[in-house]
Amino acid sequence: MATRHVYLVRHGAADPFGTLTGIGERQSELLGKRLAHLPVDTVWHSPLPRAVHCARIVGSCLPDTVVREAPELVDHIPHVPADVPPPWAAFFDGYGAEEAAEATRAADALTARFARPAGTETHEVLVTHAYQVAWLVRDALGAPPVRWLGLNCGNAALTAIEYRDGDAPTVLLYNDMGHLPVELRWTGFGAGTRP
Repeated sequence: MATRHVYLVRHGAADPFGTLTGIGERQSELLGKRLAHLPVDTVWHSPLPRAVHCARIVGSCLPDTVVREAPELVDHIPHVPADVPPPWAAFFDGYGAEEAAEATRAADALTARFARPAGTETHEVLVTHAYQVAWLVRDALGAPPVRWLGLNCGNAALTAIEYRDGDAPTVLLYNDMGHLPVELRWTGFGAGTRP
């Protein structure tokens, strides 16, 4: 049975203008080295510069791998809950029916393209953003749409999901940062104690 191996990655650390920082470049390089032993067919990336740069660095570590853009991987809100949880009220302030419909359309396009089995054995790296990783993990687990809100991931962290015909998706790894030294982990998060 053919398996679609999807390796989800949040881009490396970026500055407030969306440009990969020196730390983000190093994170991307270490991630590429971790993936180098896999038979990766394609590195897909969001069209945003931080993801493009990260994907190019990762791709440079993977000989004979194609690096391509996938517009479905762009950073966006994947779901606007009808009943917003109180802690998220400020985050969703101003989102109306039109924005909610656009969020649903974009999330449906993302899952339709990447959250399904393939006809042949494939290994694909998706360099995207935190919300897209959260959405695809939530989808793989069959969790309600609002559950994407509780899933965070670090820059250059690795999540792996397998898709097979006739079987539920298998989440193998989530937010794994074993390839990063401690000082390069948890970037992009607020202050607090992290494991």
